[in-house]
Amino acid sequence: MSATPTVQAVIDVGTNSVKLLVLDANGTQLCRNVLTTRLGEGLHNTGVMNPEAIARTVGVIEIHIATAKELGATSVSIVGTAACRRARNADELATAIHNATGITLEVLSEDDEARLGLLGAVAALPNGDAPTVVVDIGGGSTEFSIGASGKYINSASVPLGAVTLTEAHFTTDPPRPEDLTNAIGEMSDEVEDLTRTIPELGRITNVVGVGGTIVTVAAVELGLAEFSEEAIHGFVLTRDAAEDVFRTLATEPMEARVLNPGLPRDRADIIVAGCCLLVGIMRRLSLNEITVSTHGLVNGVAARDRLNR
Repeated sequence: MSATPTVQAVIDVGTNSVKLLVLDANGTQLCRNVLTTRLGEGLHNTGVMNPEAIARTVGVIEIHIATAKELGATSVSIVGTAACRRARNADELATAIHNATGITLEVLSEDDEARLGLLGAVAALPNGDAPTVVVDIGGGSTEFSIGASGKYINSASVPLGAVTLTEAHFTTDPPRPEDLTNAIGEMSDEVEDLTRTIPELGRITNVVGVGGTIVTVAAVELGLAEFSEEAIHGFVLTRDAAEDVFRTLATEPMEARVLNPGLPRDRADIIVAGCCLLVGIMRRLSLNEITVSTHGLVNGVAARDRLNR
């Protein structure tokens, strides 16, 4: 006999931000929130999370848990991704989270992150049963997942994200043209290597994009003064539009860039690197368009947890 349905919450601890999803007993969304903590700040150069970033992240997790409990959540899962896999002191974060909340951090493997991300991304989109590639550009890595008929087939992870690429390539404001070229080229080379080992990446045309970078590029293209999940979820972002947003943001200094509707101020310093990743992917895979999903890993984890109750 299955357990009594409960209000559930999932918290995704990412390299750049911490996401919260709360679903009622029927799986209906009650809350979705994203707060920036920059957990992976300096991780590319040092290999460790700094104490301030850990403290910021734990503080935001506590805020998310309070929100979830106000909505009646009796089940809370906390998962970690690239920064938690990569940092030599990830145990310090796990200990701090447990001390503050009593909840154990689950660090997802690359395969599990890709599989659960695919499950969450395609569930609420048309053509969800068609062969699909899900591209998730995060702060510390980019995940590629392949599935069909709602089932996971294959995946790959590239250790390039909006935060890590910013720290590796950009030292001027705005970035120098040669640094932009190098950043795009690095992702392009990674994708070319992947297509040799996973040929399906270069063959499947139904591509879904998730994560803060892709959602932000869509919001800027739409000129959204206020975030609208209804406007963004399912939006078809063309390659021409992605290239146009990239050219605009990459050539503006920070003080001008933050004025673009749809661009959150706390993402303005890493969005150019994110655009480089997106452009590099779309160029190398010859994609004319990508369907944007506001759903993703948190939805996949929630679905897994419901099945396991």
